Amino acid sequence: MRAAEPAIPAAELAAQMAQTGILTFRLDTEHYGIDILKVQEIRSYEPVTRIPQADPAVRGVINLRGAIVPIVDLRLRFGLPQADCDRFTAVIIVNVGAKVIGMVVDGVSEVVTLAAEQVQPRPDMAAVDLSCITGLATLQDRMVMLLDLEALLAHVAQ
Repeated sequence: MRAAEPAIPAAELAAQMAQTGILTFRLDTEHYGIDILKVQEIRSYEPVTRIPQADPAVRGVINLRGAIVPIVDLRLRFGLPQADCDRFTAVIIVNVGAKVIGMVVDGVSEVVTLAAEQVQPRPDMAAVDLSCITGLATLQDRMVMLLDLEALLAHVAQ
């Protein structure tokens, strides 16, 4: 078992994302953003091979150019109902540490660079686990939740 790496403070991680750019995507009516430097590719959804007794948010695995990649449904990870896949459904392939993981999202929006003043710290809410949210960004007419992929996908990336 390896020692846990020290977590980057949320404010620092959000500032890093503002400098490098974020990929925004949609789940239901909410918008989320991840560090563009962690994105390997974006693909359309394809059927997966289911794995018995896997975490309920893990839809299964795909073979991506010879590598077996777990596919996580972010709707299920966030406690939303599973949706039917349509032509907008996408899989964002990301690098989390040494692992490659796919995330099913309702749709990919755009890549943006944020100014520091657009990023606010995550809210302090004792009753809600916000460990995977690093901050909130204001982007035109919507709020974008900035995600920490390591915290979000820790249950798969171990």
